[in-house]
Amino acid sequence: MLPEGGASPAHEPSAPRRVAVTGLGAVSAAGWGVAPLWRVLREGQTALGPFSRIDHTRHRTHLAGQVPAGPPSASWPRAIARLSFSERFALFAAREAIAQAGLAAPLEGPVGVFFGTSTGGLLESGWFLDRLWAPDGPRAGLHLMAGHQLNAPGDAVARDLAITGPVETISSACASAALAIAAALRALREGEVEVAIAGGADCLCATTYAGFNSLRSIDESPCRPFGEDRRGLSLGEGAGVLVLESLDRALGRGATVRAELLGAGASCDASHMTAPLESGQGAASALRSALADAAVPKERVGYINAHGTGTVLNDAAEWAAYAATFGERASKIPVSATKSILGHLLGSSGAIEAVATVLCLEARLAHPAAGHEPVDSRFGIDLVQGEPRNLDGDQVGLSTSLGFGGANAVLVFSRHEAV
Repeated sequence: MLPEGGASPAHEPSAPRRVAVTGLGAVSAAGWGVAPLWRVLREGQTALGPFSRIDHTRHRTHLAGQVPAGPPSASWPRAIARLSFSERFALFAAREAIAQAGLAAPLEGPVGVFFGTSTGGLLESGWFLDRLWAPDGPRAGLHLMAGHQLNAPGDAVARDLAITGPVETISSACASAALAIAAALRALREGEVEVAIAGGADCLCATTYAGFNSLRSIDESPCRPFGEDRRGLSLGEGAGVLVLESLDRALGRGATVRAELLGAGASCDASHMTAPLESGQGAASALRSALADAAVPKERVGYINAHGTGTVLNDAAEWAAYAATFGERASKIPVSATKSILGHLLGSSGAIEAVATVLCLEARLAHPAAGHEPVDSRFGIDLVQGEPRNLDGDQVGLSTSLGFGGANAVLVFSRHEAV
């Protein structure tokens, strides 16, 4: 019944369901698993160096973050040898994440996969073409093309874990995996799924390495994010996966909550194919959107895992975004630069850096950047270097991903006890 006057009664919108991170998985130049990843992050050791995944003899630069040989397990199906490297990375990280979450395949019920990638199986597609054009060489087996499509890593995870819920792939340059994790957050809030396997996977390949070299965007030395003498990025490869589920479900089954994913924001510079807006306004818009989505005041942000590529324009625009968002306080927020250690994992960078953010919040430590490069004197950024920095346990951490085409994504995490 309507109240007097015929007006509909006002209803307060219900609070969005809280989302827990209960499992983490990683493959990177540090090794296969979260443990080697956390070791190099905590110690600030760069995993960048000589690599053999592709022939780079004709290029100007000769280092990258290559995943070491693996995976170190005899339990893998024989069919894995026919999968692309991106699919292998995705499978290992997903298996590690669900095991850590206390789950096991088959994952039944409303479970979804949300993955980001930039290259999919482009490495193996290149091998196929090389063999096709060299009739005296090895046969160009069609299995090399099986993982060419961008949805291959996410689909491989769904098959391996027998997930019959939604499987979504996002490819939006370097923001891909962060946007995939944001999509998983929305699906969990809306009740579309109760568990989400979210992350990304990418592999080094000749096409991307040649492309970034032609742009002269790769440093001949390990990249130096926000450094005075930075000269470009370093490429890497691997995968990162988070198991996300409703907090009620996680607590109900006695799972360990590693962190909470509080919110996400996205934007587009809508300006240039490769260069960011110098003002940083596009990235600043994503930062503000993420904080609003998380219902977190900017004063609570006590840690940032920066995009930090080490390129001249991107680092400057990113700092401008932080300054525009946080004002004078921007210089007081500890910032980690994961790419100085692992390289730029392209479409999966947002996933591996989300894993790094959770690890840092959980340990109450901001991991240091590799090296001791003087910070650009035009920036007020508080880049953590040398030793890990203690973090207050009640603060919020951001993971920032800023991609080509002006695609920006920001994820907001906190310790479970701090919410």
